[in-house]
Amino acid sequence: MEPLTKRSIQLLKTLYEKGRSTSTYTLRVKQDELSNQLGISRQALNVHLRKLKIRGYIRTGRGFIDVTDKGLGALGVSSTPAFILLKISPIKRIQVYEQVRQLAISRAFRIAGDVDALIMIERENLDDVLKKLYNIDGIEGTRSYVTIEVIK
Repeated sequence: MEPLTKRSIQLLKTLYEKGRSTSTYTLRVKQDELSNQLGISRQALNVHLRKLKIRGYIRTGRGFIDVTDKGLGALGVSSTPAFILLKISPIKRIQVYEQVRQLAISRAFRIAGDVDALIMIERENLDDVLKKLYNIDGIEGTRSYVTIEVIK
């Protein structure tokens, strides 16, 4: 692979600096595969994709489809998630992690430090997830954080 030119690096840097961080969900799939999964013709898929793209719900390119912040909003999915930090009893960790996997959460991470796990969820699900966490034996404490906006 040949190295980037000075102009290419300048362009890439400008795009990065002037760009806005967004939450997107990228699907890398051929349109034939996607139309088959949906049970529609490729032509019908293209009509729907074009409408979604014009409305700003998706971005498309060669071999990918991005669901934009606006598209996430149409689905009721927040681009500014909430986070829950968990303190877990050491002897109950395995059982707690198994039960956490069953919750309606975006992602969960085992972490090192003052707390044992970090859960990322949609803000709209915060109360429901917290209620379920309170019923899990072995969770010693929780701290919740709600994001306000994407900074970068």
